[in-house]
Amino acid sequence: MTSTPDLPDSLLLEHHTWPEVELAITRGTTVIVVPVGAIEQHGPHLPLCVDANLGTALGIRIARSLGDALVAPTIRVGCSEHHMGFAGTVSIRPETLRAICRDYAVSLARHGFDRIYFVPSHGGNFKPLEAMLPSLRDAVNEVVPGVRVDAYTDLLGLVGLWKWVVEEETGLGARVGGHADIAEASEMLHLHPELVRVGRAEPGLVGELDQAMVDRVFEKGLRAVTANGILGDPRGMSAELGSTLLDATARVIAKHFIEAEGDEEA
Repeated sequence: MTSTPDLPDSLLLEHHTWPEVELAITRGTTVIVVPVGAIEQHGPHLPLCVDANLGTALGIRIARSLGDALVAPTIRVGCSEHHMGFAGTVSIRPETLRAICRDYAVSLARHGFDRIYFVPSHGGNFKPLEAMLPSLRDAVNEVVPGVRVDAYTDLLGLVGLWKWVVEEETGLGARVGGHADIAEASEMLHLHPELVRVGRAEPGLVGELDQAMVDRVFEKGLRAVTANGILGDPRGMSAELGSTLLDATARVIAKHFIEAEGDEEA
């Protein structure tokens, strides 16, 4: 979103007044990012709000990479049934998430946003978002024709990116496991160091996160494969690494949306 004297610099939709949003849309800011997070366990060293907070931070970086874009209020609770073996986790059903995303998208489209991009910051939201995309598009375009609705849904690709970045930066790529690991711990240490219990960091299930493991986690629950709720190893976390990871992730996701839009227009 281009900064002007009569509009605040914040990319967060909720920080604006309604006349400011109306003016921004009129001036061409019609792209909006919708982070889809979770409130769930992240081992003994990270708070329940990891995915929700990372979603907002990632959404801001993606909006910057896209150019003229805003960030919708993060959907803070997601599909976390596989984490319910750990105290404090709050989970909603896939059909509930679908209804929330539908109402978000229709509301935003009615105001004039014509590209609505959903970004999951929690692994359990990737598959539901992928499954609901056709119905989301139909629902939105029934109300406002011509609106583009998309989502980033490559979970294993994202974890592979984390592994590559961590290996390049620290040589500790093997400690990336996909949940409460060195990557997520570093990102939270960058954003909210006061919420990270560094002294409680310990290894969880260490090994390659492949589709078979993902399927097992969703079928049996995370506690069936890791007693402390960690996939990977958070030791070696650093705020600098967290900043690098967030920036790299945002660039890859923004590129996905830009290229997907170009392919559709071609």
